[in-house]
Amino acid sequence: MRIHTGEKLFTCDQCGKSFTVASQLKIHVRVHTGEKPFMCHQCEKRFSRIGSLKNHLGTHSEENPFACHHCEKSFRTGSQLKEHMRVHTGEKPFPCQQCEKRFSSNAGLKKHMRVHTGEKPFMCHHCKKCFPTTSGLQIHKRSHTGEKPYTCDQCEMRFSFGYHLQRHMRVHTGEKPVTCDQ
Repeated sequence: MRIHTGEKLFTCDQCGKSFTVASQLKIHVRVHTGEKPFMCHQCEKRFSRIGSLKNHLGTHSEENPFACHHCEKSFRTGSQLKEHMRVHTGEKPFPCQQCEKRFSSNAGLKKHMRVHTGEKPFMCHHCKKCFPTTSGLQIHKRSHTGEKPYTCDQCEMRFSFGYHLQRHMRVHTGEKPVTCDQ
């Protein structure tokens, strides 16, 4: 009957949040304890909710059953499709509390927050330089490995960084973006 009346008799001692059913409170308490009783047997990642584990299991599958009806992309999980749909709708439900930017995913917001916090959690094991994004770290690693994934389609010269290729292309186009005032 409490479900229909909305009465919430089960309250979290930690944060005061209330629930209509004891099992909901039990699941919620895991937020505070860090308990993750559900484990993926393929990669040993752990989850606090069975639904999160079931959703995760799709990441080990080669199937992408969730198709976007706007474009040809398909996804392993419904939540991935839902997040993708924001590309088409332009929805950005995750606002930054420190500036006016908004993001289509919580992950995008978290990545952006590093601009404000200065956090650089990704460290190069060669030189100990740190970066705010994994992509920044991957690009930096090329300075150690010598990898050159960018190739000039005119002369086959190779470059480690995209902006080096762009600068090089001026040799072929004759473009001179900087002019002398004198």
